[in-house]
Amino acid sequence: MRQCIIYIAVKRTQLYLEEDIAKILSAVSRQQGKTVSELVRQCVREKFGAKKSVDKAALARQIAGLWKHRKDLGKTDRLIRRLRKDSRRERLKLG
Repeated sequence: MRQCIIYIAVKRTQLYLEEDIAKILSAVSRQQGKTVSELVRQCVREKFGAKKSVDKAALARQIAGLWKHRKDLGKTDRLIRRLRKDSRRERLKLG
């Protein structure tokens, strides 16, 4: 039988809990068969909301052309061309 191990990226943190809260978490942990960490994560999600995913493509479409009608910027095509120009070789004195 093959096992599949899934790693989920988590950030380790340390909490300072009052004694009564620590006892409650410990008791509930034993009752529900969950770790204290799982219980804390569950409570945080319930209180502050679940993780929301961001549709980056939709966000890019929404902000595209945001400054299109600004008059105070002047001509930006040269600035954009200069910013996009690859100057790495010049900076590193390779060519």
